Amino acid sequence: MIGQDLMDLSSHHPSPSPPIETASNLILIDNYDSFTWNVYQYLVLEGATVSVYRNDKLSLEELIEKKPTQLVISPGPGHPDRDAGISGEAIKYFAGKIPVLGVCMGEQCIFSAFGGTVDTTGEILHGKTSPLRHDSKGVYADLPQDLPVTRYHSLAGTHPTLPECLEVSSWITKGPDGGKGVIMGVRHKELLVEGVQFHPESILTAEGRVMLKNFLKMQGGTWVENVQIEKEAGSKEKDFVDGVAMANGTSSSKSAGDKAPSILETIYNHRRTAVEEQKKIPSQRPSDLQACYDLNLSPPQISFPERLKSSIYPLSLMAEIKRASPSKGTISLSTCAPAQAKKYALAGASVISVLTEPEWFKGSIEDLRAVRQSLGGMRNRPAILRKEFIFDEYQILEARLAGADTILLIVKMFDEKTLRTLYEYSQSLGMEPLVEVNTKEEMRVAVKLGAQVIGVNNRNLASFQVDLETTSRLMDIVPKETIICALSGISGPQDVEAYKTNGVDAVLVGEALMRAKDTKAFVNDLLDGSAICMSKQQPQNLLVKICGTRTVEAAKVAIEAGADLIGIILVEGRKRCVPKETALDISQAVHETRKLTQNSSSTSVTSLTVVANDYFTHTSTNLLSHPERALLVGVFQNQPLEYVLQQQRLLNLDIIQLHGSEPIEWSSLIPVPVLRSFKPGEPGLGTRGYHALPLLDSASGGSGQKLDLRGVRQTLQDDDGLKIFIAGGLEPGNVADTLKQLRDFGDRVTGVDVSSGVEAGGVQDLEKIRSFISAAKRVGLGR
Repeated sequence: MIGQDLMDLSSHHPSPSPPIETASNLILIDNYDSFTWNVYQYLVLEGATVSVYRNDKLSLEELIEKKPTQLVISPGPGHPDRDAGISGEAIKYFAGKIPVLGVCMGEQCIFSAFGGTVDTTGEILHGKTSPLRHDSKGVYADLPQDLPVTRYHSLAGTHPTLPECLEVSSWITKGPDGGKGVIMGVRHKELLVEGVQFHPESILTAEGRVMLKNFLKMQGGTWVENVQIEKEAGSKEKDFVDGVAMANGTSSSKSAGDKAPSILETIYNHRRTAVEEQKKIPSQRPSDLQACYDLNLSPPQISFPERLKSSIYPLSLMAEIKRASPSKGTISLSTCAPAQAKKYALAGASVISVLTEPEWFKGSIEDLRAVRQSLGGMRNRPAILRKEFIFDEYQILEARLAGADTILLIVKMFDEKTLRTLYEYSQSLGMEPLVEVNTKEEMRVAVKLGAQVIGVNNRNLASFQVDLETTSRLMDIVPKETIICALSGISGPQDVEAYKTNGVDAVLVGEALMRAKDTKAFVNDLLDGSAICMSKQQPQNLLVKICGTRTVEAAKVAIEAGADLIGIILVEGRKRCVPKETALDISQAVHETRKLTQNSSSTSVTSLTVVANDYFTHTSTNLLSHPERALLVGVFQNQPLEYVLQQQRLLNLDIIQLHGSEPIEWSSLIPVPVLRSFKPGEPGLGTRGYHALPLLDSASGGSGQKLDLRGVRQTLQDDDGLKIFIAGGLEPGNVADTLKQLRDFGDRVTGVDVSSGVEAGGVQDLEKIRSFISAAKRVGLGR
């Protein structure tokens, strides 16, 4: 059949395309299926000259004699191994010689021809649509994700038998993470052979004609050959257009504008529309954001370039939080951005890149805000990058208010004037941008701009092809002082080896990190952390606090026995409350009495200062002990803040303990570290940036009531960065056993606090004090 005067009656593509010279003899093998007509129609409408042959009406020799320019295998009933006639033989012969496409059973024929097994899927679909995920290559070039496609099948190629030479090019997602379910498309890794399990020719399939158009553009027998032919054709077309333009005295720039927009342009256009709509929402208008900024509501920031210069690795790591992408589809929809950010920070990342584009990358500005909060109070925290398609000062201000330290500017998308305007506006907010380039021309623009940090994207944003040598090729025109980052396509140590010696300063890694089972191990392996003294802290010595101290003698005995903290009760009306004069005497004794064994009671830290660590690790290590003397703790309960501050100054208190329902924010208003009492599981217990440590207690303090260790264990399990003091019912006879029951949490139980457990008849017993400290310290040393 040779088609002419055909009409597409669907709403998708109402007009036919002009004839394609390179598709002048396409042969369509009909597997006795009514959809063959639809496939034929779409191919003809896209400019191909098509001949159709039934699968048992010609031999392979006869087919070879017809010298097809392309081969398409149609849908059909039955199984590809029994009911496809010449299809399998034809695929094997023409693979590597001309472009080959299989549709539905035609795709199954490809799967089977290269050694895979086609089997039942567990479901029968007849005219049903499903959202399609794909790799944005081949027939899916420049197409969005989650396209509705029509399915008529009960068979499909199986994942376990996928031939080594094939790759899955499209799939139906399954599970909350969007994993790869039923195979909807395969592609040969080298030969120009591609198959789709669904029906692009169905009226219910979105962009079906575009997929077939993409196929008809392909030439040659291999993907490499196809790319080469495309380059040669593009060069010739450019020369022709430029020649015509010169002859007419005009510019050829508009001709390029007639082409279909790239995926990058599509995303930018979509974001422009979304941002303009967002600007109309009360509370999110530009004036609203500016008002918030003028009120100093943006979180504290750090220098992006300086943080990149601080790394324990040969190359700094920019770790990316990415749930999906146009090229890879879904990566992990269930990812919790702040939890992932903490993993990256503790693994040694210098920068955390947060994708905030919602449609293609499944991110949001709320992800960035939550990431910034999760790193609050963290020592040496990573810088935070807003990875977004930015084109407006509004987005930059929005990023700063959410907690970004830097933003991304893609040179490809701007004229130089607009780029400089956005760059300088970002700088005015204290954020040095990451300026992204992909070509030498773009690199020259970035260098002229004066960018301190330039990212070279190894992925071409028009074709989405990755070339890891892109970064290395552009290094020769970069000033020495400029920080260079390699972006995209990095999946393992082999990909970064060359960067260590050619002047690259940092690498950005996304998908591979998101999929890593052990983040720290992956990063260490990727960046050769084996040669570095890693940030491993020695187990922290257990801290012992003797509370309810009422005499100078008891304080001195406790210190001589090894106590780290001496607590005095300053709550009027409580039986252990000490009068002002006694409190002053105890304060003097604590500040003047030296420990018999002086040491760095906190940890022996072998890490370098550039390593991030959790807030509670920092506070427990640096704020709650002194190498030469004990620290004096004043205990308060529901008293005015002014009184607490007055007593702190009067008694020279080293630490304040709040044992009531005081607001958590008080800790930031008190000039010394704060221990705050909580019951296990109580809200606010793990809030970073306020109290130095939570003290888990059973009651109001000094009651002797035992602490529920099940609640303690659950609290520690729920927050793996949390460190605590414990109190409640401890005494010399049970403190060792209590600590042993919590031994699997290591030094996360930072200290123990005792009051009534070292008393006899309501009075502190000096021997009990000694015994308690001795028992606790013995267990603490064995952790």
